[in-house]
Amino acid sequence: MKNIAILGSTGSIGTNALKIVRSRPKDFNVIGISGYSNVSLLAKQIKEFNPEIVSVKDDAVIKKLEKLVSLKGIKVYAQNIGLNKIVINKKVKTILVATSGTVSLEPTLEAIERGKIIALANKEPLVMAGQIVMERIKKNKGYLIPVDSEHSAIFQCLKNEDIKKLRKIYLTGSGGPFKKLKKSQLEKVTLAMALKHPKWKMGKKITIDSATLMNKGLELIEARWLFDVEPEKIEVIIHPEAVIHSMVEFCDRSIIAQLGITDMRLPIQYAFDYPQRIDNDLQSINFLKTKALTFLKPDLLSFPCLAIAKQVALKGGSCGAVMNAVNEIAVQAFLSEKIKFIEIPKIVSGVLKKHLFIKRPNLDEILKLDIWARREAELLCYQH
Repeated sequence: MKNIAILGSTGSIGTNALKIVRSRPKDFNVIGISGYSNVSLLAKQIKEFNPEIVSVKDDAVIKKLEKLVSLKGIKVYAQNIGLNKIVINKKVKTILVATSGTVSLEPTLEAIERGKIIALANKEPLVMAGQIVMERIKKNKGYLIPVDSEHSAIFQCLKNEDIKKLRKIYLTGSGGPFKKLKKSQLEKVTLAMALKHPKWKMGKKITIDSATLMNKGLELIEARWLFDVEPEKIEVIIHPEAVIHSMVEFCDRSIIAQLGITDMRLPIQYAFDYPQRIDNDLQSINFLKTKALTFLKPDLLSFPCLAIAKQVALKGGSCGAVMNAVNEIAVQAFLSEKIKFIEIPKIVSGVLKKHLFIKRPNLDEILKLDIWARREAELLCYQH
């Protein structure tokens, strides 16, 4: 039986992970979970999985939780302390990092230092501090398995292959709900429209990132660090059917692709069971019903977030941390209907141009830049 912890248990990835645990109670034991403020769902998870450690947003959430479920014998902490307590617990061997936002960076680094198996679903650690994360992975006994469907696909395609023979990574994306719209049409996009993803059921933030194509940009930066390849070797292509989750091409022009249904339980289970493959009750692709597999070039003029992220990947250094922080604030402002959809890339680009570039930032510099970038973005979003 594997002792696991789930950081972000009430989110889309976390709830899917617990579906796997629920279906295989003899294989997994949940030691720790962290939520944020979804008290009712967290209470249900505590009742069902009986974790030893729980982390929540703050003391106010703890008080609400106490009214819904018995916390006897369970150690409950507020967020930053709680996440660290879960990570350092000696019983925990595998940690699914599925929190939203930058809060995952320090727990991920701590998990690496302690030799844990990290199933990484959160983009921020690698986008903000990819160089630091991967350097620490190399120095320690722990290892990282990607959970994003695209990165899991690449990870599977590269298994037992010589990375030096890699010619190109094809990072696929559905294109979101607006792939057929031009720039002028995007000016009329509403929040309700942006939250309707054609293929995946995800949290609000990542759904908006998918609509702007920033999500694909974040994944490009993530892939650059995960697989130690130059950004020029990563090509983003729009694949509306979302059947092929990504592909890799080798020096002999052979291409290996990973295909699967659009269900996040597939990459989560792969990370939990790696290097084994375990049977499940999920559906297979019905190729006879798959009418076509189409591929399109992303429209960088209509979706400048992807173009911005490409430049950030090429320049590296402190750019990733700044872009990530500003995008989070801009997306939240759009979700709060304070700015328009088309203003998101303008705000990201504006703060990026303003920041003082650092070629090899340390962790302290990254965290300070994160705070600075958020403040600058808030000024643009809420005072314009």
